[in-house]
Amino acid sequence: MRLKRFWQSLLIFLAVMGPGIITGSVDNDAGGITTYSVAGALYGYKLLWVLIPSFIILAVVQEMNARMGVVTGMGLADLIRENFGVRITFFIFLGLVIADIGNTATEFAGVAGSMMIFGVSKYVSVPISALAVWILVVKGNYKIAERIFLLFSFCLLSYIVSALLAKPDWHQVVSGFMIPNVTFDANCLGLILGIVGTTVAPWMQFYMQSSVIEKGIKIKDYKLSVLDVLVGCTATIVVAFFIMVACAATLNKNHIIIQEAKDAAMSLKPFAGAFAAQLFAFGLFVASIFSAAILPLATAFYVCEAFGFEAGINKNLREAPQFYSLFTAIILIALIIILFPNAPLIGITIWTQVINAMLLPVVLLSMILMVNNKSIMGDYTNNKFQNIVGWATVIILIILTIMLLATPIASYLKNLIRG
Repeated sequence: MRLKRFWQSLLIFLAVMGPGIITGSVDNDAGGITTYSVAGALYGYKLLWVLIPSFIILAVVQEMNARMGVVTGMGLADLIRENFGVRITFFIFLGLVIADIGNTATEFAGVAGSMMIFGVSKYVSVPISALAVWILVVKGNYKIAERIFLLFSFCLLSYIVSALLAKPDWHQVVSGFMIPNVTFDANCLGLILGIVGTTVAPWMQFYMQSSVIEKGIKIKDYKLSVLDVLVGCTATIVVAFFIMVACAATLNKNHIIIQEAKDAAMSLKPFAGAFAAQLFAFGLFVASIFSAAILPLATAFYVCEAFGFEAGINKNLREAPQFYSLFTAIILIALIIILFPNAPLIGITIWTQVINAMLLPVVLLSMILMVNNKSIMGDYTNNKFQNIVGWATVIILIILTIMLLATPIASYLKNLIRG
């Protein structure tokens, strides 16, 4: 009897599985991989501890999204518009769309960089990848897309092998993971903010809630949906952890400076071997093309939801013209940015993650206010722990953002006084 219940529960979970795992895995995109790689290369194992609060924040926030989607049957953008008005919604989403265009450009930069390691020009790899992504979303449906995205999620585990081949100092790994270490300079604060910003990106909250609705998850499956979220969050942090470890064990140890994720893959070769470098590049390609599909998709979802247009992969071009037009436009703009000669890719990558972290408190504030509103959520409002984590995240991100912006200003004034 127990065995029968176990198999029934497993089958139900497999049916519910998807939104949490996909949203968590796509978090390790080209921008995230670059941010984690730079953190490992510059600071070794010292910033691994940032992944612990990032996991807690990610799990709590994603669970809120799943719960709001299941209980209300509405997307996050819909709820923000209904509760805060069109004007506030417009300004929030203007910033988010700009950040997401930068994010999508970063994904295609990841495609270009990873394929260059295998000898393929970006003028070949990027247009072909963009076309493949467009066909998958526009001509496919949710079930097909979800299965492909889940396969991509599994492929990201290749980073674990890369890290093990790098032969890290596990004593230093444990120390860096368990003991917080902060240097109060713009680079360190920017990377801490970037790690949080890429781990808990604003666009994820909109995509997560929309995909829960599109999958048709009901309140009776809520607990299994939470398990899906926890599996996705764990996968996110595990992959991020091993990327930072791989770069700390090789690049930081040998004082190698990198500019983007492909530099990390190339630099791994003399220290961890060609196979480790190729695995790193393969992971970068998978993550990049995966996220190049999800990011513009998420943006099209929340913009169309916010302003009352039809949205969804299961709808065709005639049923949702605005949705597919916006999706296509974001891909084209990102494509042009990446194919433009001498585009400042590292600047776009890092500062896009920082913008994510700056916008995140605004999105989280809206979520916390709504998820605690009994007229919206009924008996499914936040508990005390969820509210503590939510409010603490908002406050900490605001403080870190102010410190990040104040540090270069203070340095400039100091030099001015000395001069």
